[in-house]
Amino acid sequence: MSHISTASVSSFESAEVNEEQLVQDLVTRLKQRITHDNPKRNMRRDAHAKMHGLVKAEFTVLADLPPHLRIGLFREPKTYQAWVRYSNQDSAISPDINGDIRGMAIKLMGVHGEKILEEAKSAATHDFVLISTPVFVTKDVAEFDAMIKAMGSNVLVKAWFFLSHWRILKNLRSAMKPFSNLLQTQFFSATPYLFGDRAVKYSARPHLPRQEAMPDKPSDDFLRERLVRDLKQNDMVFDFCVQFQVDKEAMPIEDPGVLWDETVSPFQAVARIKILRQEFDSEAQRAYGDNLSFSPWHALPAHRPLGSINRARKIVYRAISLFRHESNQTARFEPDSWHADLS
Repeated sequence: MSHISTASVSSFESAEVNEEQLVQDLVTRLKQRITHDNPKRNMRRDAHAKMHGLVKAEFTVLADLPPHLRIGLFREPKTYQAWVRYSNQDSAISPDINGDIRGMAIKLMGVHGEKILEEAKSAATHDFVLISTPVFVTKDVAEFDAMIKAMGSNVLVKAWFFLSHWRILKNLRSAMKPFSNLLQTQFFSATPYLFGDRAVKYSARPHLPRQEAMPDKPSDDFLRERLVRDLKQNDMVFDFCVQFQVDKEAMPIEDPGVLWDETVSPFQAVARIKILRQEFDSEAQRAYGDNLSFSPWHALPAHRPLGSINRARKIVYRAISLFRHESNQTARFEPDSWHADLS
């Protein structure tokens, strides 16, 4: 079983004494929630359950990067095939007009070199997990576990939790909002990662940053419908960027609820994501996307995840993926290329 140990914490980090127990409590709580929310035994993800689309993309490391950006995956200019999964964060399948955090999970293929995850060291894939807010809602796994516990309780318990955790409420209110078009939305890692011997956060910044108007009478799935419409007509491009930690106090590793100021350390483009013109809205591709697993720990050591939330993710993502696939009697897998028969 994966676990948190002193050896697994880098010099950038400082783990809580009871962190491993908190993570195991969180796993138990999330499994209970999934089982409760899916009585027909078709187990969805505990978060990002509603997928808008799984789309083909090309991830191209930029040529002529300066030396401080030529690290790990970005050492040499190269184009990788990729799958990109767009989603809503909620565990429930809800109308897209509802306020929510949106997800952009990226899986590169053809990335050679040993990965961090023990069970996938030789897999030639590399994941980036991004969301539509630059800050995580909680400080650490202790706060996150307490929030999940409160959310599963009665109204008074929920109210007291948010009244006594005003910053979590503030972060949630700023993050949980409607978006009109995923291809015009900027996505962020929110949590920090190694970039060689420094710490960074990631962002995918669209070349079409202006959000179009909301539909007058939005369907429950209008984000998917607009994704289908736009990708039938054109390629869509994002810059993949890194933001360096330049102040350890103002840009903490162990508290991703703090915004790293872009005026102090701006995002710098290191790659380009081209979401290809395509038709993707098939039942086979939906099933394929729902069965894919993503983890920020499925990465080269040069890009190791940092901080309490990421340490928890290593265990939680694996446990929930195993639970979901075993319950649904589906195999876990890592893709090695696009599959033409899914179109």
